[in-house]
Amino acid sequence: MQRRYFIKLLGSAAAWPLAARAQQADRIYRIGILSGGGPVDERRKSLLSGLALRGFVEGRNVVIEQRSADAHLDRLGALAAELKVAKVDVIVTSGYPAALAAKLSSKEIPIVISGAGDPVATGLVAGLARPGGNVTGVSEISTELSAKRLEILKDAVPNLRLVAMLWNAADLGMTLRYRASEEAAHVLGIKVQTLGVREPDDFEQAFSVMTHTRPDAILMVSDALTLLNRKRVVDFAAAKRLPTIFESGALVREGGLMSYGPSQSAIGERVTEFIVRILRGAQPADLPLELPTQFELLINLNTAKTLGLTIPLQLLARADAVIE
Repeated sequence: MQRRYFIKLLGSAAAWPLAARAQQADRIYRIGILSGGGPVDERRKSLLSGLALRGFVEGRNVVIEQRSADAHLDRLGALAAELKVAKVDVIVTSGYPAALAAKLSSKEIPIVISGAGDPVATGLVAGLARPGGNVTGVSEISTELSAKRLEILKDAVPNLRLVAMLWNAADLGMTLRYRASEEAAHVLGIKVQTLGVREPDDFEQAFSVMTHTRPDAILMVSDALTLLNRKRVVDFAAAKRLPTIFESGALVREGGLMSYGPSQSAIGERVTEFIVRILRGAQPADLPLELPTQFELLINLNTAKTLGLTIPLQLLARADAVIE
């Protein structure tokens, strides 16, 4: 009698994981995407591709709820509330304002962040190793990256003395990134032309300042506002024959001179992994934030020729991609 009971008990125990997996396979997961900028179609495609490789397929067991504020950051609170009402299992954010809006909207929904600046300095998490709360994801190393971008500019632009720094002054995450750039500039003996913007109309004022007092180069900090107005910045730089350095390679392909920053594909891969771990039951508080480990330098030689710049061979040798 006891033997039969023991065998039955073992059989039940063995069957439970199978039943649990079957139940998990039948579940529909809802993933929210929240961005302060425009629709993130490329990021969405990359995310869906990574999820599909791990068994989470849109239309089968995944539903995507996407919300974008089109640089109107005051809308993010309402958009985050919509995702909460939609009962998403996790919210993926791009940028600090979106991360903050998501965190303020719910203390229970897991949030995976990227491109949000320093999450400890902005108060999004308690610490990188032990984030606490419901936020985790990919952090950044803005101080080191800011210094590196300025060093690259100095290598490319002879007698670099004054750098115009363009950033969204209404975004705390990007303001902290700008301050890191400013500190790095002072260490390198470079003066800074401070150009904080808060809305699209502010770009004309920034252009006017640069026209009146010409800088030697432009460094733009990327966020929803500056990226949505990137063509204006690239066109102005081309018209005034000003070298530029950006954080994202996409702007170099659109005519900017150089970019240096974390590999966006690598960050997308890590974000996907965070999402999958959360969907499988992990808690954000138990998932340490990660720092980027892969970085890319892009140089547009066509733009360099237009500017009359000769990029040093040693700098070209370090480039991950050269556009000709």
